Order: sequence, then C-alpha cells, then structure tokens
Amino acid sequence: MEALTNFFSTLSGIAWGPYMLAFIGFTGLYLIIGLKFMPIIKIPYAFRLIKDKSSDSDKGEISPRSALFTAMSATVGTGNIAGVATAIALGGPGAIFWMWVMGFVGMATKYGEAVLAVKYRETDSNGSYVGGPMYYIKNGLGEKWKWLGFLFALFGTIAAFGIGNMVQSNTVANQLQNTLSIEPALTGVVIAIIAGLVIIGGVKRISTFASALVPLMALIYIVSALIIVILNFNLIPGAFNIIFDHAFNGTAATGGFAGATVLMAIRFGIARGVFSNEAGLGSAPIAHAAAKTNNPPRQGAIAMLGTFFDTIIICSLTALVIIISGSWMGGEKGVALTSNAFIFGLPNIGDSIVTICLILFSFTTIIGWSYYGERCAQFIFGKKIITPYRVLWLLSIILGAYALNFGEQASDSISLIWLVADVMNGFMALPNLIALVLLSPVIFKISKEYFQENN
Repeated sequence: MEALTNFFSTLSGIAWGPYMLAFIGFTGLYLIIGLKFMPIIKIPYAFRLIKDKSSDSDKGEISPRSALFTAMSATVGTGNIAGVATAIALGGPGAIFWMWVMGFVGMATKYGEAVLAVKYRETDSNGSYVGGPMYYIKNGLGEKWKWLGFLFALFGTIAAFGIGNMVQSNTVANQLQNTLSIEPALTGVVIAIIAGLVIIGGVKRISTFASALVPLMALIYIVSALIIVILNFNLIPGAFNIIFDHAFNGTAATGGFAGATVLMAIRFGIARGVFSNEAGLGSAPIAHAAAKTNNPPRQGAIAMLGTFFDTIIICSLTALVIIISGSWMGGEKGVALTSNAFIFGLPNIGDSIVTICLILFSFTTIIGWSYYGERCAQFIFGKKIITPYRVLWLLSIILGAYALNFGEQASDSISLIWLVADVMNGFMALPNLIALVLLSPVIFKISKEYFQENN
C-alpha cells in the first residue's frame, strides 16, 4: 500500500505540477485573447440564453439549460466547500485572487470545450447524442489522433470512480457518521439506491434531476453565505484588501497558519480553481454534447456560465466567509475550516448548513460523474458496457462509504483513491488541452461568425 501511495504521489506531482498548471492557465489565456475577451463581455447575453427554449428543429436530447445543470451537478461539489478552504489554508488568502484569474480564463476554456463538443458530436446506435474531448479529438483532428481520444476516455473512466464516486460517498458517510452517528454501510446503500433510480434513466433523467436539485442546493448555500457577508458588511473591504495584498506579497505566519509565499498562493489558487470548476479537464463538454441545439457557440456561451457560477460566485462567497471570520488563521483545513467560518457567521445553524450542502454537493457529483464515466467507457468498449458499468458504479458507491469501517487501513485506502483520482484527472486534461489548442482556429472562426450575426 505504501509503495503504491508513494508511486501515485510522484505521479500526482507531475500531473498537477507547475508545467501542467501553466499549460491549463496559458490555454485559457490563449483562448480568451483569441476570442477577444468575448466570454467576459457576453456574460449578460449568456444569462439571457438560459431562458430560451429549444426549437423542434434543434438536434439533441436535453435542453441547453438542462445540459448546464447536468454539468454543474458534477462541478458544484466538495471543491466549493473544502477546496476553497484548502487553497486558503495552504496558499493564504492571496490564493483566492489566482482562483478568480483561473475562473475568468476558465470561462473561455469551458466555452471552447462546449463549442467543440456540439460541433463534433455523434449519435450512437440507440440514437443518443455522444460527445466530449474523445469525439472532438477523433472527428476534429482525424483518425490518426484517435489514440489521444482513447487516452482521454481511459483516464476519464478511471477518474470517475475516484473523484466522482468513492471519494464522494466516503465524504458523505464520514460526515453523517460524525454528526448523526449513522453507520457508513447504511449511508452507502441508501446513496446507491437513490443514485440507481436516477442513473438508470440515462441522461434525460439525470438532467431532470440535476435541473431540480442543483439550483436549489446552490441557492441554499449562496443565501446562507450572503447572510453572513451582509451581517459583517463592514469587514468586506478589509477582506478584499487581504486577498489582493497577499496575492502579490505572500502571507506571513500568524496564529495556526504556517505562512505562504506568492508562489504557493498562485499554485494552490490555480490548482483548487481547476479542481472546483473543471475547466480544461474536458468533463463538462460530455454533458453539453447532449444539448438540443444546432449552434455550437450558443451552447458554448451557456456552458461558460457553469464556471462563472462555480468559481466567481460560489467559491468567492466561501472565501469571503472564511476570511471575514478569521478562521483561516486557526490552522484548520478543508471542511472543518469552512464549518468553523459558517459557525462564526451563523452560530446556531452554520455547521448544519455546511453538512447539508456537503451531502447534496457530493451526491450530485456522483450523479453527474456517472454520466461522464459511462460515456468515456462507451467510447472504448461500445454500448454493451453501459449496464455493467452502471452496476459497478453503484457497488463502488457502497464500497467508498463502507471503507470507513476498517480503521487506519480505510484511511490509507481512501488516501490512495484520492491520489489515483487526482492523477487521472490531471492526465485527462492533457489530451483535452492539446485538442483545444489545435482546434482553436475552429473555435475562433465559428464564434466570430455567430457573434457577427447575433450582436
């Protein structure tokens, strides 16, 4: 176990090292410059598109808005609660500035991914629309690049069982065991049953479920955080001053905080930003490929709102609550840090709100990633893999939760699963980023044509 952990720790250092983070950052920067900052300028336009309905002539399976919520079901997760806290705990408050930077350039990346996903999608033998990086690599770059699409699908299939399954059920089971003394095995079985009822209906049922639950859970979290911010409005200017100052000057050791350099702020801000919004990983375009639309840039504009909501709104509110509470100086990390911050702002219910949102965020991530992993597996093995994949997916939920019952060995196992998922997530990004750069002329061309007609 120790040898495997050390091996994947080394791979994780490569997958999420400075070169990969730089590649993700510069790809987003290249795209946003090539698009002449359209993703930022067109945010109001994108919000208007969410209200529009598909016409009968539009091809696809789910509405453009449902595709957005399906993608957000996977991205709005523990990264918004624990990831932001980890970024601050390791990189200082200045990490939030770099998370914002990644959020804005990530909007361009997410836009480009969705544009290519719709343009190069296919229909399988069941008439279902399938797409994502593996398809725009194969259909956009040509058959000689299909091996790169295969690698993305392979990494995505494996990553899904970690970051989108066992890690999430383990998080929920752990939280419920600590707060309500519910047995982890029972939690795993209940999650698997509910997830099975949703997953068995395919993308249409998943999108219906996501469209109902994602806005609700996001609203609960946003309103709760806003109440804390409003009640402590006088502390907000100071919080922003801390973020900007520490982004360029580093953070000195204070209280339980060990201190952080500017490079640490950049590294953890970018890394946690990518982990939270998944821009560049290539996961979200798998959902957007199923949207009912004949216009790739239109869906791209809707898709980029996922990053805006995730990073610029939800993550920012988490960060503000943590900073104004002063909890970041206590030495806590992850969920514990966010919980302490919410308890400061809402003493009687803050901890419960974080627990409820953590459970909902984790569960929707399980649902969203089930679809991503299934589509990746289908690209490799064909549609015959769908039923066995779904069965294995549900069993893995129980395994992830039940692993808590095995003491120290369980902790080592979950740590290893985290590492493997982390590595596979990083490796997913590489084929996707290569495709985005090589197919960027296509993104720029059809976007220019679309927005010239729709100013």
